[in-house]
Amino acid sequence: MYPSIDFLYLSEPDMIAAGVLDAQRCVEVCEETFSLLGKGDYLMGGANHNNHGLNIVFPKETKFPNMPVAGPDRRFAAMPGYLGGRFDVCGNKWYGSNHANAEKGLPRSILTMMLNDKDTGAPLALMSANLLSAARTGGVPGVAAKHLANKDARVVSVVGCGPINKACFTAIMTQLRAVQKVVCFDLFLEKAKEFASWVHKEYGVEAIGVDDTEAGFRDVDVITIAASRLKPLHFNDEWIKAGATILVSGPFNTDASFLNDAKIVYDHTALQEAYVEDAIASGNKEAYYTSVIGGPFFRLIDAGKLPALKDSTGLGDVVNGEKPGRERAEERVIFIACGMAVFDISWGFEVLQNAKSKGIGQVLNLWERPSQA
Repeated sequence: MYPSIDFLYLSEPDMIAAGVLDAQRCVEVCEETFSLLGKGDYLMGGANHNNHGLNIVFPKETKFPNMPVAGPDRRFAAMPGYLGGRFDVCGNKWYGSNHANAEKGLPRSILTMMLNDKDTGAPLALMSANLLSAARTGGVPGVAAKHLANKDARVVSVVGCGPINKACFTAIMTQLRAVQKVVCFDLFLEKAKEFASWVHKEYGVEAIGVDDTEAGFRDVDVITIAASRLKPLHFNDEWIKAGATILVSGPFNTDASFLNDAKIVYDHTALQEAYVEDAIASGNKEAYYTSVIGGPFFRLIDAGKLPALKDSTGLGDVVNGEKPGRERAEERVIFIACGMAVFDISWGFEVLQNAKSKGIGQVLNLWERPSQA
């Protein structure tokens, strides 16, 4: 006789009630996740165990009337993984994206998260994951701010004033206690001003909105970048002051001189190596580099102007004390985050435990016993 299998369904309101927006706690859980990454107690997709995910990319044209065709940021992605430590669980984030969603009043991406028992494969929880994904995306640079930014940072710049950078900024501010001014940059000035108004109301510090790129980078202590993938921005070496920390969660371009001068810390070097493997396998490495956040670094590594990824520093190495983070106050540091399913798993697991302890969510039955075909 097979046992009955139940799992918990958590809607978006359930996720909020269970603490998915607790930025301080999310940073702590993400730091714990980085430690496990540094130790190697995890698995992600692919034979190398480090692939970001598996994408469905639609063709430019098709003879089948119902098959979707390519469009801006239009894709599906499955992001599976296993995370060890106290989590000891498997999970998969299912990610649908289409820039045209805005025309339907929908967010660009619609996400769900499934957690599963590592041994049986039985579902443990199905949860709404837009807020989950945004929170852990913010929690990652929050950990980087803790370990890499100067503690007396006074001025923070938000480059790209969308919901992802709001999550990043919220997490970063849990780690920076001396901030007095926030510069909010966006290509759309009204959007930048709206963000600045929110910052002032939420944190009580001076905040300004700008649409001039230089104003978003010059003389700033900590910069969080999460700008549009459709319009990657360029910043100049000369704009970045000594001691600045740049936390990158979106695509960008900059002068090679800055990347050669700055200390570079990656989220996880094995993930970045997997991106390079995929770039080579694609048959058009340069085009692939252009499409990923680490592209500017990969080009310089190929040219012998930066150390190989295997010789570079991941944030897990810093968290575990295996390699140094910031070594000098005047050092310019850049942190690169590309997103990993293990963070969705860890934060999803944490929220699930909160939900269970508070009686939040709806229990669904998969079966009382499986049907015999």
